[in-house]
Amino acid sequence: MLDLIIKQFSNPDRVITFNNGRFEVLEIKDMILGKATYNPGWRWSKDANPLAGTKFCEVEHLGIVLSGSATVAFENETEYSILRPGDLFYVPPKPHDSWVLGNDIYVSLHFIGADKYIKGENLE
Repeated sequence: MLDLIIKQFSNPDRVITFNNGRFEVLEIKDMILGKATYNPGWRWSKDANPLAGTKFCEVEHLGIVLSGSATVAFENETEYSILRPGDLFYVPPKPHDSWVLGNDIYVSLHFIGADKYIKGENLE
């Protein structure tokens, strides 16, 4: 028998909701993948930090932007990048903030960090 597994984010294993956004999770074998969907105006330090209990996100991320644009800025705010559709991104595990740019919904897939996206919501 094949060990084929097929899942869709339209039927996630888990959903974490917070102001202006949601994070859907799929578990496949020992991998945990995430899909972030953030509305215009979403900002990690305003909308997600109440669940995380930290001022900034401290999770390592590897992902790809599907739609919309967002800024990632590190704690000192002198280092920042704009993420756009098609960008494959890596964010190291040091304190950073992120926010949606413009009026489009931001959507990204996360290959690393989905299991620890919001502190206290660890899926392991």
